[in-house]
Amino acid sequence: IEFPGLQQGGVIGVPTDTIYGIACLAQNSQSISNIYNVKGRNGTKPLAICVGNVEDIYRYCQVNVPDQLLRDLLPGPVTLVMERSGRLNKELNPFTSLVGVRIPDHAFIRQLAEVCSEPLALTSANISSQESTLTVEEFRDLWPKLSLVVDGGPIGEVSSPECRLGSTVVDLSVPGKFIVIRDGCSLIPTVDILTNTYGLLPNS
Repeated sequence: IEFPGLQQGGVIGVPTDTIYGIACLAQNSQSISNIYNVKGRNGTKPLAICVGNVEDIYRYCQVNVPDQLLRDLLPGPVTLVMERSGRLNKELNPFTSLVGVRIPDHAFIRQLAEVCSEPLALTSANISSQESTLTVEEFRDLWPKLSLVVDGGPIGEVSSPECRLGSTVVDLSVPGKFIVIRDGCSLIPTVDILTNTYGLLPNS
């Protein structure tokens, strides 16, 4: 199925379960270059990937946690960082062997990832270092650079600073341990599952 702009290397604005994002095809190197240009982002800051289902994670990541742990956290406002597999585009984050993977708890973007049959590269819809966005109007200055903007309405409580924190980012690349890379909006429940349900240890 063709999706406007994406197959041509374009970048689109999309709602997620946390904040608005911009997305492109992760396996398309021109798209990766384009998404960095849209954000004005430093080329050494990694992009996360977004997939539609837990099963897809195994194609692009080397998983060393129980499958049920993935299912207890995802879909949800969490980015899990793992060792990447050889199937992922080598020009996506070429400076690291790790990749963050998301399955937002938002039907549209999950279905989009499934329709594309490959991961989406996903980052927040804002100029790099500026505040994250909860409505499409808030990233109006990016619209001219995007192939498409999908308006999912306001996300969360627009007046709440907590809603702008984005996903909680956790590194699970070391067996039996975890590192919180970004507190995000789901820190306490995420750490509770990792420590109390699965016995993982904080890796300081």
